[in-house]
Amino acid sequence: MLLVIDVGNTNITFGVYNGKELVTTFRMMSKLSRTSDEFGITIREMLRNNDVEEKSITGTIIASVVPNVMHALTGAVVRYLNCEPLIVGPGVKTGIRIITENPREIGADRIVDAVAAYEKYGGPVLVLDFGTATTYDLVTADGEFAAGITAPGIRISAKALWEDTAKLPEIEIKKPKSILAQETISSMQAGLVYGQIGQTEYIIEQVKKETGYQDLKVVATGGLGSIICSETDRIDVYDRELTIEGLRIIYEKNQDRKR
Repeated sequence: MLLVIDVGNTNITFGVYNGKELVTTFRMMSKLSRTSDEFGITIREMLRNNDVEEKSITGTIIASVVPNVMHALTGAVVRYLNCEPLIVGPGVKTGIRIITENPREIGADRIVDAVAAYEKYGGPVLVLDFGTATTYDLVTADGEFAAGITAPGIRISAKALWEDTAKLPEIEIKKPKSILAQETISSMQAGLVYGQIGQTEYIIEQVKKETGYQDLKVVATGGLGSIICSETDRIDVYDRELTIEGLRIIYEKNQDRKR
């Protein structure tokens, strides 16, 4: 079995594949400092709780945007799972070509999302990831990673509201009954959710305008993406497991190269 690991700014997401079948997923927070032993023991326990024996893991792949986590995490994988993980980065075969001004600046998570969207849905495709930041990445019909847009994520915007103002409270992020809010909480929810919808629709339309890709597929992922996707017709597909699926695809491409 293959263990895929996506290290994000907020959570570390794990997925276990048996061939192309996703067996299970689980998560832990990425902001907590852990030793390699703490990582190893926790990963092993989570695997067992999901009816996966650690001895059945024969391969691992990691994409990370949090460098400080990597030493302890990779050490845990080597020691507790007896696997040398494939790290998504320069030199790893992905199947797409990055043609931006500085390819090394592109986060591993964005590359993985782009690979999955292009492989599953074809190009040209615009990949939206509603994570800690909201990102929009363009992959051409020829599989070239051509451009990326980065905006504050909906949680970052919400956090700024309640941390940087004196009277606004911490709230649940959800769509209110109406945009015509009449009290503080629904007022904040309306601004956050409808503001994100408006931003999303405008950026999609502007990308189509500047590229001329009127047949552009729009694929979204990320935890809060489902809220936004259900409120706009500009997004064609919401794929919650896009990132971990991209990790599986990249791992398989690199295994093919070894043979």
